Amino acid sequence: MQADPDTPLMPKATAVWLVDNTSLTFEQIAAFCRLHPLEVGAIADGDAAQGIKGADPIQTGQLTRQEIEKAENDKSYRLKLSKPKTIVPELKRKAPRYTPVSKRQDRPNAILWLVRHHPELKESAIIRLVGTTKTTIQAIRDRTHWNSANLQPLDPVTLGLCSQIDLDREVEVAAREAGITQPPQLMPFDQPDALLPVDDSLDAPRDDEDDARNTKERYDPDAVFSGLAAWKKGERPADDDDED
Repeated sequence: MQADPDTPLMPKATAVWLVDNTSLTFEQIAAFCRLHPLEVGAIADGDAAQGIKGADPIQTGQLTRQEIEKAENDKSYRLKLSKPKTIVPELKRKAPRYTPVSKRQDRPNAILWLVRHHPELKESAIIRLVGTTKTTIQAIRDRTHWNSANLQPLDPVTLGLCSQIDLDREVEVAAREAGITQPPQLMPFDQPDALLPVDDSLDAPRDDEDDARNTKERYDPDAVFSGLAAWKKGERPADDDDED
């Protein structure tokens, strides 16, 4: 970030280009580049800025050709830096996470939970999650905190100190930096909604086939239709005679 917004980028390189490619006076170049006229004269004589390649202010959008021609025609005119076409917003420094007063008493419990369940987390990550200090984190790790005897590990997401998305992101980054790789967790096959592998699902018998096989084993077709021929001839089965 420049201290003076009216100063062009790379003032000496811009002065070198203006000396070589324009008929501007030393005073005009010095006023635009925020240099001394004697220094501009030394650049023109080759005594200063040796080895510096000239920077075209027209290509960088700091000057226009019309502005240079206007200054060349009027030796008393002073070049004006062109306004940028796009304004880049100033980056604001991210402030520490604010923790409501009602939840500040829960921060040590959340820190203890993070230290126990995710020891790979750095102190900076814990600070971003729950908004604490390095001194407090170190005291809880060393069991030197003034309330260590009464601390209980509690999930910071449950306490409302951070979101699950932020916690997962910090844990993922810390695990990647520490070289920790977790194998994908497979669902047990005893769950009704778990999907079987393709080979197992093709080899496994279907339910309708099992039902048909069980039905065939339970009922014998020959035994069921054995008395059909006797009924057609008008004969009564032996079981009916026994009942009479």
